[in-house]
Amino acid sequence: MVPDVSVMWSFALVVGLLTITPGLDTALVLRTATVSGRRRAWGVITGIQTGTIIWGVLAATGVSAILFASQIAYDVLRIVGAGYLLWIGGRMIYSAIRPSTTPGVSATAEAPSSDSLLAGWRLGFTTNLLNPKMGAFYIALLPQFIPATAPQISWAVCLALVHVLIGITWLTFLLLLARSFRRWFACRSMARALDAIAGTVIVGFGLRIALEKSVR
Repeated sequence: MVPDVSVMWSFALVVGLLTITPGLDTALVLRTATVSGRRRAWGVITGIQTGTIIWGVLAATGVSAILFASQIAYDVLRIVGAGYLLWIGGRMIYSAIRPSTTPGVSATAEAPSSDSLLAGWRLGFTTNLLNPKMGAFYIALLPQFIPATAPQISWAVCLALVHVLIGITWLTFLLLLARSFRRWFACRSMARALDAIAGTVIVGFGLRIALEKSVR
């Protein structure tokens, strides 16, 4: 048994509005697509969506509810996730402000080998899975769309797949948009500005998570 069309459409409307709101995923995909390359950006997108599916299953099985019911467990996830985001964002900011050693080459330029699908997947997956906001989001949202008598896991997976489909569609649009401006961002000053903006956004998310005291 799976959710009917009306339930899926209602869920799609809610997560669709949240998906197109600029945030961490947007910053990661735009920065990766313009600086690192297409394959790595696709990896980031698939990694993010893999994390989304896992959060949906964890919420349906009650694992995430148990995790978030324990303040200690939540704090561990929060601190690790915040530290990871601060590390990623800090590297981007450092890349933006460090002096370029090669004339005419962007300070954010990366070696061709960095355009790796697997490396992008690891980045997107880890960022999503270590984000406690995703877990809290699914714990709060899924019960609103899954009746108590419905098979929890199958419904959660179906709804998570709706979220994944919307996420892939939106992030693919951003990737293509960013790639169309890649030549513009090849300019050293623009590439540095992009790293500074993306890094600041990601550090901001990290600080927000780090300073949050409780999910309750």
